[in-house]
Amino acid sequence: MIKVTTGSLQVIDALKDVPADQLEWLLSNSYEQFLPAGELLFEPGTPINFTYIFISGKVSLYVLRNNEAREFALAEASAIHGYLPFSRGKINFAYGRALEDTRLLLFPAALMNEMICNHFELTQALVHVMSSRVRDLATRQQQDEKMMALGKLSAGLAHELNNPATAIMRGGAIMKEHLQSIRLTFYEILKDKVSPEMVEIVKALLSCIQNEKQRPTPGMMERSSREQELTGWLQKWNITAAGDIADDLITFGLNISDAEKFLNCIPEPWASQGMNWLRDNLVMERVVRDIEESSRRITDLVGSVKTFTHMDQGRDKEYADIHDGIRNTLVMLQYKFRNNNVRIVEKFDAALPPVKAMIGELNQVWTNLIDNALDAMERTPGGVLELSTRSDGLSVFVTIADNGPGIPEDIVSSVFDPFFTTKAIGKGTGLGLDVVLRIVRQHRGTVKLASVPGRTEFVVCFPING
Repeated sequence: MIKVTTGSLQVIDALKDVPADQLEWLLSNSYEQFLPAGELLFEPGTPINFTYIFISGKVSLYVLRNNEAREFALAEASAIHGYLPFSRGKINFAYGRALEDTRLLLFPAALMNEMICNHFELTQALVHVMSSRVRDLATRQQQDEKMMALGKLSAGLAHELNNPATAIMRGGAIMKEHLQSIRLTFYEILKDKVSPEMVEIVKALLSCIQNEKQRPTPGMMERSSREQELTGWLQKWNITAAGDIADDLITFGLNISDAEKFLNCIPEPWASQGMNWLRDNLVMERVVRDIEESSRRITDLVGSVKTFTHMDQGRDKEYADIHDGIRNTLVMLQYKFRNNNVRIVEKFDAALPPVKAMIGELNQVWTNLIDNALDAMERTPGGVLELSTRSDGLSVFVTIADNGPGIPEDIVSSVFDPFFTTKAIGKGTGLGLDVVLRIVRQHRGTVKLASVPGRTEFVVCFPING
């Protein structure tokens, strides 16, 4: 076992500027402890009697929520935890359990006053550690409070939207059923007046709405030409509102040949009434379909909001498919994709196993990174957002890339700094990537950025098993 020296303490970033004589005093008044993997360093209710300087190994700091461990920090080599100068904490509120064999240096809290009086730089360094810890905890608490508030808002929104959406879907289904019933009754009446072949022609025309999505959409010039031609033809039959009827028939892919087949099924004096009846049926069919589609979108959006905030789940790490969170984030930002005319390219690894994570927090990561990418492509014609996932068996890698102008090389190193932003005043706070970095670090992961003109990518990596 390598002996702890002042030189090895100066490698620790928090202690690098502390004079050697003060570190020597710290060493002479501390003692080493070896903590085997699985052993507890402390537990709730025990007094905080030491400052812990981690030499090697890892200790998980966690609390129990609903009988499940929720980790809020990971102490690794060079980390400093426990009692610090001017700390008001006297009793441990969490567990500290070694994830692997761990070596620590323990400085007694009873000597803290002596240190404060006689060793300014050492005290200053440890106060800085304490202020960073308070800031991190406050940031984490703010994130939790925001997600809880959003969860409550989403719960109310989901409840309020879900009821009318369900009613709309139910009403649309009833309307569709009655429309079909009216149509069947009409067919029965028609059979007494025309041949069965004529009835089948009418049925075929009225079913064209069902195949609307399979038909190619004509261009603007071609559609205009078809509409003018059909309008002129209908006017020769003295059809009232010929222009409006032609517009709707063209929408459903019908042409002069289809209209002529229909008119041949009915007596000539009824031509105008018949064409208007055909048009009304097609329009009603489309309206019913649009009602069903719109209500389904509301239901999907409510579900996405619910999943995005993870409001019906615990706040602890659990195994889940990260693709669900990414796709729900895309639904939440769908309006920006439409406004910016951005195309999405998904390269997801279908064999990716469920990952252990705090899903609500990760959704904040995807939201911030995707939202930034969309802002970057705001003035990029043919914007493309590329999302890909992969795994090496131990970790999962999520890449979010855009084909925007890129990030200038001289500011790449600053983008994760709090309050740093390249956006116009009022459009950004400069905290999005700072939040991303903090959440990913809570998951023991990393975020890497690579940017050149025409491609910027963020690669998020974190362990599969938490």
